[in-house]
Amino acid sequence: MKSFLKYVLATITGIVIATIILFIVIAGIIGSLISSASTDAAPVVADNSVLYITLNHEIKERSETNPLEGVDIPGFGTTKTLGLDDILERIQSAKSDSKIKGIYLNISGANTGFATLQEIRDALIDFKASKKFIVSYSEGYTQKAYYLASVADKIYLNPEGSLDFRGLSTSIMFMKDALDKLGVDMQVVKVGTYKSAVEPFMLNGMSQPNRLQVESYLGSLYTTFLDNVSASRKVPVDSLRAIADRYAVRDAEDAVRLKLVDAVLYKDELIDEVKKRLNIKDKKKDFSTVSILDYRANSTTSEGEGRVAVLYAEGDIVSGEGESGQIASDKVSRELRKLREDDRVKAVVFRVNSPGGSALASDVIWREVVLTKKVKPIIVSMGDYAASGGYYISAAADSIFAEKNTITGSIGVFGLIPNFKGLLNDKLGIHFDGVKTGTYADLMSSPDRPLTAEERNIIQLEVNKTYGSFTKKVAEGRKLSVANVDSIGQGRVWTGEQAVEIGLVDRIGSIGDAIRSAAKMAKLKDYKVVKYPSLKDPFSSILSTSKEKISVWYMKDQLGDQYRYIQELKSVTQQSGIMAKLPYSIEVH
Repeated sequence: MKSFLKYVLATITGIVIATIILFIVIAGIIGSLISSASTDAAPVVADNSVLYITLNHEIKERSETNPLEGVDIPGFGTTKTLGLDDILERIQSAKSDSKIKGIYLNISGANTGFATLQEIRDALIDFKASKKFIVSYSEGYTQKAYYLASVADKIYLNPEGSLDFRGLSTSIMFMKDALDKLGVDMQVVKVGTYKSAVEPFMLNGMSQPNRLQVESYLGSLYTTFLDNVSASRKVPVDSLRAIADRYAVRDAEDAVRLKLVDAVLYKDELIDEVKKRLNIKDKKKDFSTVSILDYRANSTTSEGEGRVAVLYAEGDIVSGEGESGQIASDKVSRELRKLREDDRVKAVVFRVNSPGGSALASDVIWREVVLTKKVKPIIVSMGDYAASGGYYISAAADSIFAEKNTITGSIGVFGLIPNFKGLLNDKLGIHFDGVKTGTYADLMSSPDRPLTAEERNIIQLEVNKTYGSFTKKVAEGRKLSVANVDSIGQGRVWTGEQAVEIGLVDRIGSIGDAIRSAAKMAKLKDYKVVKYPSLKDPFSSILSTSKEKISVWYMKDQLGDQYRYIQELKSVTQQSGIMAKLPYSIEVH
C-alpha cells in the first residue's frame, strides 16, 4: 500500500510539473507574440532609403501565418518568410514611395520556379519605370539568382565570387533496380504516351517520348531565359548561348569580360557605390535600408464598386479537408461556393500552382469552377505549375493566364499499385492469408500478390474512363474538339508559351494581369482585391496548431531547402487510386 501511494504521488507530481512547464512555455509564446505584435507596426522608413531584397527562403504563393515565425523559442528559428503576393505588393509600393530611392538586391539563390521568378523580375522592371535605381551584389549567383539580378542597372560580384551560367538541366531519379532488389513490383496502368509519372518505377532511364517532351519544354524555358537576360544585359542571345556552352565563366573576371556583370567589388566598395547614387558625401555616414521582410506596402485598393476575389490553390490535389500545403477538394469547393454566393464579389481570380494529384478531387473542384462561371467571371492565373490535375481544375475558367515559363498540360491519367510479394514473402518471411466473399473483394487491398489479368483490365477501363472524362471537360472548357485535346494531351507537358500556341492557355500574363482582366469582365472600374482563403490571426492560429504542424515548422527550419525531398517522398507514398499528376517533381537548375 505504501509503495502504491508513493507511485500515485510521484505520478501526480509529474503531471503537475509537466503542466507547470507547459503553462510556462505557452505563456512565453503568448508573451513573445504580444511583444512581436506590439513591434509589428510598419518600421519608420527614413528619407533617402534603399529597399533591401534577399530571397533566401522558399517562396510560396502567399505569406504563411506561422505563429512561431519570428518568435525566439529554443528549437524554432526566427527566420521570416515572405510569399509572392507580399513581395510583389511591396515592390509596387516602393515604386511610388518618395522615401525609397532604389533597390539593393543581394540574392545568391532562389528556391522557387521560373514562373515565380518571372513575376518578381517583371515587378522589378516595372519599378525601374519610376527612374529609381536597382543595384545587385552577391558573392555568388546561381542561374536563378542571376535571372533576377540581370534586371539591375548595375550588377556587382565579389572579386573571388562565382557566377553560374551553363544552361539549364533537369534530372530524374529512377528506382527500378532498387525496387527489384527489394522485391517490390510497381504495377502500372496508364493512359498517355507521354504520361511518364510511372517511369521511375518501371525503367532505369527516360523513355524516348519522355525525353522528347523534356527536351521540348526545357528548350522553351531556356529560350525565355536567354531572351530576357539578353534584353536586360544587351548581350546577343547567340553570345549568351555560346558562353554557356563553353562554360566560359570560370571566375569573376570572366563574368566582367563577358559583360554578364559590370564590375567586381568588395562589400565596402559596393556601399560606396550606393552612397554615390544617394548623393551621400559624408564617408562616415551609412545609407538607410529597409528590408522587404519588414517594409509594409501602402494599400492601393479602394472599397470601390465591388470586389475581385483572388482564391489561392497551391500544392498536391487531395480529397477531403487535406493538410496544410495541399489543395483539398472540400476546402476549395467551400471557398468557391462562398465566393459564388457573395454579392460583394463580382469576379474571381483562381490562382493555381499545382502539379496535380487525385483525379476525383480534381473533378470535384472542376465542378465548382463550372458553377461559379455561371454566376460571375472566373479567371485562372497559373503559377509555376498548373499541370495534370492542376490543369483539370483550370480548364473550365472563362480565361487562363500563364507565364511563358509556367509548366502546364500533362493531360493524362495513371494508376500505381505496388505488389510487395517479393519483399514480404521471400525476403522477410511475412505472409498474408484471408477470406473474401467475392472474386474481387480484395482488389488492390492485398499487398503481397500481383493483379490478375481480369483485375488489371478493370483498372485499365477505369483509367481510360477518367482520361475520357478529363479530355472531354478540357474540350468543353477550351472550345476544342476531343480529338484535338487528345492529340495535345497524352500526358505531354508544355510551357505556358507553348500552351498559348496550342490553345490550352489564352494569354501570357501575371496575376496582376489576370486581376485586371477579371475586373474588366465584371465591368469594374474601381474595385477592391480580397485574398482567399482568409488567413488566421496569430492567436487563433496558435490555438489550432497541431503537433504535426509544429513538427513541419521545425523540420523546415532545420532542413532548409532540403525539406522539399521529404515532401516529395511523402507525396509518393500517399499516391493511391487514379491520379492526374505531373510525371515527377521538375527541378530545373
